[in-house]
Amino acid sequence: MDVSFFQEILSKISDRGRQILDLSSLIGTDAEESFEELCQALVSSRGEASGVALARRILDLYRLTTDKEKDAFFVFLARHFLPSTEAVQRAATAYLEQPEIGRLETLMAAVESPRQELFRRLNLAPGGTTALVRMREDLLRRLKDNPQLAGVDRDFVHLFSSWFNRGFLVLAHLSWSSPASILEKLIAYEKVHKIHGFEDLRRRLDPNDRRCFAFFHPALVDEPLIFVQVALASEIPSSIQLLLASDAEDFDDPDPSVAVFYSISNCQDGLRGISFGNFLIKQVAEDMKKEKPSLKAFVTLSPAPTFRSWLEANKAELSYLPAAQRKLIDAALAGQFGESEEELDALEPAILAAAAHYYLRAKDKKGKPVDPVARFHLGNGARLERINWLGDTSEKGIRESLSVMVNYLYDLKDIERNHEAYVNLSQVAASKAVRSILLAPEPNAKAAQRKSETIS
Repeated sequence: MDVSFFQEILSKISDRGRQILDLSSLIGTDAEESFEELCQALVSSRGEASGVALARRILDLYRLTTDKEKDAFFVFLARHFLPSTEAVQRAATAYLEQPEIGRLETLMAAVESPRQELFRRLNLAPGGTTALVRMREDLLRRLKDNPQLAGVDRDFVHLFSSWFNRGFLVLAHLSWSSPASILEKLIAYEKVHKIHGFEDLRRRLDPNDRRCFAFFHPALVDEPLIFVQVALASEIPSSIQLLLASDAEDFDDPDPSVAVFYSISNCQDGLRGISFGNFLIKQVAEDMKKEKPSLKAFVTLSPAPTFRSWLEANKAELSYLPAAQRKLIDAALAGQFGESEEELDALEPAILAAAAHYYLRAKDKKGKPVDPVARFHLGNGARLERINWLGDTSEKGIRESLSVMVNYLYDLKDIERNHEAYVNLSQVAASKAVRSILLAPEPNAKAAQRKSETIS
């Protein structure tokens, strides 16, 4: 993955371009004016060497700007480099009059945002891809308060979806002997279960029962895009404490039956919305099946990051639960999680019932589960296999999910069927064990009951 040779070539091209092209006339004293002049010059540039030099100058200038200047730059991108209304109208009229391939291509060229061509040319600079990913990170931080920038983000997503498709990704098996620079980034990028230094990392990488895999892209040197941590086991785990305990004994069975994906972390915020995880899980499952033919089940041990916040806002949906259970849920949300084994035992059925409702009934505006992790795994064809009480008793686990964790099962023979049912019908594939927890009658059953009562 060492692309320094190619970066050196690009740097030489860029330096040569600087010698050919006098950029000083294009650089104003104000950052916003400089951006405008340089970007316009880059899009209109015909020479490759001068284009690389211009792209490098723009990215160098961007790195030196203040937050206020970046605000102005993104507004400039949003307002300029838009398709020409007249050109689109002419091309559309011509195609409707005579729908032939040549006129269709003209129309497609007319409607494409010129910003995409700007980004393509910026990508010519040495380190251009990394710089553009970082640029989108800056954009995403502004997007919520500046919806007028949404068009700029759509252009980024359109291009990144092509530049980072599966065909360009390299799967790497990371171990304790991997370069220190990579290991440091695993610690920094871990978002699910914090890694407490190198000793903790070694416990996750070095034993025979642990694996770690990551996707890399040739344009982002030594920068993982996403990585997954895997544990080998003889049964489906219900608790992250047992997997991550510092004094846990190594599972050294040469013929493990279960592979557990217990942490999946996206590393590049600038690539948010570009899907890698589905490819990663399926590729790792295939590779591990070859390595360990004894593996029968591929499961996750996944967090429920929005369960508690959803429960606080939607307790009314659980009115069908017994009053005693609702009271226990209220107490747990108020911070009285249970200080004794007896209290925890009493709380368990109430929280599990609420969690089953959360996973099987709570929907977003698109009719999909409200839980983001559920949407990811169910969309990949997994089945909601089990809901685990006291799955994560860390401070974060209690704060986000009242200790709940879940197992998703990737049954290779059912993945395609589950995926199609989820995508086309919004059906949640769930085991009988999960469905049996749900105490609420089905909505149709409620309607039928009301109708029967009305008739009688």
